[in-house]
Amino acid sequence: MINKVYRLISAKQITVEFEERTLEGEGIVIRPTKLSICAADQRYYTGTRGKEAMKTKLPMALIHEGVGQVVYDPKGEFKVGDRVVMIPNTPTEEEKIIAENYLKSSKFRASGFDGFMQDYVFMRRDRVIKYTKVNDDIASFLELLSVAMHSISRFDKKSHAQKDTIGIWGDGNLGFITALILKKKYPESKIIAFGKNEEKLEFFSFVDEAHQIDNIPSDVTVDHAFEAVGGKASQYAIDQIIEYLNPEGTIALLGVSENPIEINTRMVLERGITLLGSSRSGRKDFADAIDFLETYQDAQNQLHKLISSVIDVHSIQDMVKAFEYDLTTSFKTIMNWRV
Repeated sequence: MINKVYRLISAKQITVEFEERTLEGEGIVIRPTKLSICAADQRYYTGTRGKEAMKTKLPMALIHEGVGQVVYDPKGEFKVGDRVVMIPNTPTEEEKIIAENYLKSSKFRASGFDGFMQDYVFMRRDRVIKYTKVNDDIASFLELLSVAMHSISRFDKKSHAQKDTIGIWGDGNLGFITALILKKKYPESKIIAFGKNEEKLEFFSFVDEAHQIDNIPSDVTVDHAFEAVGGKASQYAIDQIIEYLNPEGTIALLGVSENPIEINTRMVLERGITLLGSSRSGRKDFADAIDFLETYQDAQNQLHKLISSVIDVHSIQDMVKAFEYDLTTSFKTIMNWRV
């Protein structure tokens, strides 16, 4: 069959390419229905990812957050029309110790490997999970929930048992999602959100406290913290976290920075702080994210706050329109994939 793949060839230039694909083998064919634009996609789209990365990774279909419907399963394990989330991380080997998202051999869609901007996506069956009780718009950015879920899972295993107070630095989408999951997972803990934007912090209605970073009460301390700021600002966030973190606490790092940042290692050593990094996610994290949303329907209501716009996409012009709109908002832009 002939498949259309919509690839970015240079900054803000998307073109359609035709590929012949076979239906042989055990793979599943998915028709994308909802695609969510991520900041990483925007770095490629706008050309700010860096000349070397643009040169080596383009042309490439963008988007690694998305859901679709099954159109073909040769084994019949999925029914035609089943709603599924597509997992972008694609491991090529198994390892007992290292998780699939940390294996150097793994491929990741929309990062040197075609993403979901296609008429049909050909997926390995272990990269597809069915869902039934999750709103499709919310499900479109399940990947972002899985990233938070993965970080919290690692934090749960590696941090000490005292979790009376947990702080989240970052008032963006990832900070919001991380705080939401933490509040459900640790109902006895005090969850505090720290952010720069007062308007955004008002969305965190489910946390116990919310403070602007330049107006934190002097008596506030946290046992552990999550950094979900990213960029150069993550340096200042980590520095502030260290100031308010109790000794031997854990700092779970989630924010991505393109350039190296400075960290006050003297205080990290003096207070016995653990820095815990995490990136991306694997199949189990997606399954846990779906289970979380199907268990807590009220969490889905909270997540609707993150959706800025749902844009119908019938053409390349509509794709450009969606990406350009997304540059004007810090919330989620979702494409109704109708090409």
